[in-house]
Amino acid sequence: MQNFIDAYSQVNVNYLLQGLWVTLEVSVTSIFFSFIIGTLLGVARYIKVRYFSAIVGFIIDLIRNLPLLLILFFTYFALPNIGVRLPVIPASIVAMTVFESAMLAEIVRSGINAVPTGQMEAARSNGLTYTQAMVHIILPQAFKAMIPPIVSQFISLVKDTSLATIILLPELTYHAQIIYGQNINYMIPMFVALAVLYFIVNYALSVASRALNRRLSSGIR
Repeated sequence: MQNFIDAYSQVNVNYLLQGLWVTLEVSVTSIFFSFIIGTLLGVARYIKVRYFSAIVGFIIDLIRNLPLLLILFFTYFALPNIGVRLPVIPASIVAMTVFESAMLAEIVRSGINAVPTGQMEAARSNGLTYTQAMVHIILPQAFKAMIPPIVSQFISLVKDTSLATIILLPELTYHAQIIYGQNINYMIPMFVALAVLYFIVNYALSVASRALNRRLSSGIR
């Protein structure tokens, strides 16, 4: 018990919270950009433009079948060899955005495919252009079905930030390692703290997802 009391000193708790802030910063930024890029890529793959959609599909499949750790290594260690040097936080954001965009693109494409084709035909027959029909009719319906898998992917992204400790991203897990590296007796208390903090963040995402899903299902705008 004394190990827990000592491990959770004000200094250590503040240090953990600094790491949590970096985790949230990287996660939220990556979520924002990957959602935009993933949606665009998913639509691009769905519309089946000759050659273009095939190229986009190949890139998405390639990235989806690569481990995130490899993309982190490439972004931080390989890009400097071609003159692109990124600090650790931007490098982590870029790597996670690339990886998550590919994952979300497939979710978006599947969500659009789930919308009955008659919806597009009805929209076009009422004078909407293809783009207008996609933006105002198809995507809103598709996103309702996509909320659970998208949020699940975002939760995975938050947890995957811990992989960036390999490139010394000063996030939550890295800070916990520093603390118990100074005193091995703090290892279990730090693991408990990590579990609690990750649970709080990811559970909050799940609750927000359910609230949004109920809001959309009830027709409230």
